Amino acid sequence: MVRVKYAPARRRKKKRLFKKVKGARGGRSKLLRTAKETLRRSLAYSYRDRKVKKRDMRSLWIARINARLKEKGLSYNKFIAGLKKAKVNLNRKVLADLAVNDKAAFDYVVETVMKG
Repeated sequence: MVRVKYAPARRRKKKRLFKKVKGARGGRSKLLRTAKETLRRSLAYSYRDRKVKKRDMRSLWIARINARLKEKGLSYNKFIAGLKKAKVNLNRKVLADLAVNDKAAFDYVVETVMKG
């Protein structure tokens, strides 16, 4: 029976791992066990933070809308309730973009909400 050697496969696997943890400090990028831990943890953080990013963006949009509404003397929750009542289907991302880049269009939406 032929003797099986894993050297080429093991080297490929280690090279892949070390390439992924290249920017880490000290032993985290040079020692096998700590590099594995670093990679596992970094993947967990990146998975978690993709969810957190969505939360952060939504709160940013709300803050931008609210800041523009304060100038008009309207509260955010009344504005959102008015949007639903007036059946205006604009999401917070679009509203925030209007509030920052197209103030006339945002003012028109606010007027529509206040009427309806």
